[in-house]
Amino acid sequence: MTSAVRFGVNYTPSEGWFHHWLDFDLDAVRADLDSIARLGLDHIRVFPLWPYFQPNRTLIRPRAVEQLVALADAAAERGLDVNVDGLQGHLSSFDFLPAWTRTWHRRSLFTNPEVVEGEASYLRTLAAALADRPNFIGMTLGNEVNQFAAGPHPDPDRITPEQAEAWLRRLLAACEEGAPGKLHLHASYDAAWYQDDQPFTPAHSARLGALTAVHSWVFNGTAQRHGRTGTATEHHAAYLVELSKAWADDPHRPVWLQEVGAPAPLIPAEHAAAFTEATVTNVLDCPDLWGITWWCSHDVSRDLADFPELEYGLGLLTNDRRTKPAGETLARIVGERRPHAPKPRTTALVVDTAPGRSVCAPGGPVFEAFARLTADGARPTTVLADRADDKEHLAARGITEVVTPHQVTE
Repeated sequence: MTSAVRFGVNYTPSEGWFHHWLDFDLDAVRADLDSIARLGLDHIRVFPLWPYFQPNRTLIRPRAVEQLVALADAAAERGLDVNVDGLQGHLSSFDFLPAWTRTWHRRSLFTNPEVVEGEASYLRTLAAALADRPNFIGMTLGNEVNQFAAGPHPDPDRITPEQAEAWLRRLLAACEEGAPGKLHLHASYDAAWYQDDQPFTPAHSARLGALTAVHSWVFNGTAQRHGRTGTATEHHAAYLVELSKAWADDPHRPVWLQEVGAPAPLIPAEHAAAFTEATVTNVLDCPDLWGITWWCSHDVSRDLADFPELEYGLGLLTNDRRTKPAGETLARIVGERRPHAPKPRTTALVVDTAPGRSVCAPGGPVFEAFARLTADGARPTTVLADRADDKEHLAARGITEVVTPHQVTE
């Protein structure tokens, strides 16, 4: 089916990073958005910092909400649509949780009734403020909030998969109450797909919300194992897109590559453009792709301390708004965009997670078999073991061949 893939960027303000909400300067935001629009992109993903917007459980600051709307309106003036992440949550190695959830007021982010109601009120408020804006795509519940539910986080609020699902359903409903009919979704980092004890599951990602979001970072062992130009590295984003389809009930559920970037030193700065081109080209070969949103728009200023080294250079633009080679590459691809109509992926790799989701992680049999098939010229997708003999399911997805990881690697 032909469609138009969306191309966008995760907006990291060039002045003050996400702390810009404390000293909000609409002229600086407009200059940032001008530099993004010059790349030919059509949307941004925006990150209000939760403690700045809701410093008390019953106080959602009106001025902060007004500033978010002003940012969205400035984006509209430049032809940019806006997705808003609500619960920040976690960004670039830093946690941003309001004081009413921590230390003396420590309560579970996921199960405490008062906290969950506060979160729902916050998300509903943000969604309602933007509901009438034509360029508002919808809400993402938060940025990789699943990292607060298990290790390696140093102090997680541990929950069961059933509790995770109840939390997701409650907060997605709050977004819908605030902005009916918009594309509301949730987003996990790749532990949802790879980590055995992560309570946010692949089924949650692939079945709840308007579409599936995947976040692709090759510093998860992929580039360390396969190198910067390895098939598995350059196809990691495509792998996550296709892996997600094993759990989807809708055979054509849209998948959003919501985060992907070129992290140094595994992807050195001089190779970022080549990695960008390979990653985008490969993921465009995935059917049912909704969009690609690069991480991130602008570099982090060296004036800011304590970021992991890789975070400073991930931008498509410098923090003085000059386009970098990776930005030029993405702009060229966007300028050459054609209708998205890849052929179905007819070979499906069987995914059996009975031993644990780590079979899908770098080094696991599913991951490595997918890379082997891809290197051999196949265009694999995935299917759950209990659907591998379901002729109706396979036909709906265009699958004509089913293979196991053992058959691929034996």
